[in-house]
Amino acid sequence: MKQTDSPVVVQKYGGSSVATPARIEAIAERISRSLSKGIRLVVVLSAMGKTTDELVELAHAVAHRPRGRELDMLLASGEQVSVSLLGLALRSRGIPAVALTGGQCGIQTDSAFNAARIESIDTTRIFSELNRGNVVIIAGFQGVTHDQEITTLGRGGSDITGAAVAVALSARVCEICTDVDGVLSADPNVVPNAKKWEVIGYEEAIEMASSGAKVLHPRAAEVCMAYDIPIHVRSSFHLRNGTWIRGSQEMKIEQAAVLGVSSDKGIAKITLRDVPDRPGLAAEVFQSLATDGISVRLIIQSESSDARGRITFVLDSEFVEDVKKLIRMWQDAGLTSEGIVEQDVAKISIVGSRLASTPGLAARMFSVLAREGINIDCISSSEMKVACVISSEHVDQAVRAVHAEFFGEVRE
Repeated sequence: MKQTDSPVVVQKYGGSSVATPARIEAIAERISRSLSKGIRLVVVLSAMGKTTDELVELAHAVAHRPRGRELDMLLASGEQVSVSLLGLALRSRGIPAVALTGGQCGIQTDSAFNAARIESIDTTRIFSELNRGNVVIIAGFQGVTHDQEITTLGRGGSDITGAAVAVALSARVCEICTDVDGVLSADPNVVPNAKKWEVIGYEEAIEMASSGAKVLHPRAAEVCMAYDIPIHVRSSFHLRNGTWIRGSQEMKIEQAAVLGVSSDKGIAKITLRDVPDRPGLAAEVFQSLATDGISVRLIIQSESSDARGRITFVLDSEFVEDVKKLIRMWQDAGLTSEGIVEQDVAKISIVGSRLASTPGLAARMFSVLAREGINIDCISSSEMKVACVISSEHVDQAVRAVHAEFFGEVRE
């Protein structure tokens, strides 16, 4: 088979997989084994370990509210370090390789600094390097605008880079190489006996990722689902099979099943009291949030009494300071008398297929929490998820109890 006819495989390695020079050398050895299978390989990397967090701390050391163009220039440097080091490690082993920034490999985004979306990928440079026999190493999490301004894709954006590159190259598979063995029924740090799934559908993967499972960014699964590129979530520390994410036609039809119990501690609950009961007010509130780039996870609007109501919503805790300013603005405009911000909350979810239309599943979850003495603050449900907001101090206890209810004593 000619080099240009060999299938393309995209591998994405997360920050924990490239956290130290020793781990980068281990990835180089792993890549050398992959190349023996007659493939053309593209590798997408995150920044090393906690580098992105450290860069954000640096930004806060010199600016009260760092954001925008300059923040993206800073954050993008983390991935450039990791791709350069892997390129050096591969070349020292006699493996031809080239490290590229997002801009150098043709990733073009919109101009939404700090939360950009990929618009297109010009694959000319990537295919040229692959056909020369190079392993192409791409800095994840970043791209450039039409004006060649550096942008970043938001937290977990390297997964999105890997998925988008896999689609653009019509890759055989997008491998997400991480520090766990695959997609599990719960966080193994909380539930050590969590079950590993051999295969799940794209929709289930998206829902689990959106509910707090950190193994895969939901936008990455959405991109691959749109173009039917299979995803293989697997450990970067061994070569055993992980979890394949594919089309739902490979799942058992009409099977109702809880696939996972996930949690998210990085949230805050906002309650607006004494909200006037008039058309368009909720739209005004949530348009203000959208204008400020604040994503909302869950919305609850209570029934009005005496022409006044209450709106409760849940968002990522990183937006708390921004929403506090909006609350003051809403108070000045007469939209609410008070905005209560609670940060000692967490979300626990069961995720699977046909949950909402299967009697008894939600009740079992609620009953377990009641037996554990854990109060439920808010509830949200969909066809594939039932989520409860509870006190953050009880979330790990809740995950273990709910997992035991649906999975029992799971052993690999």
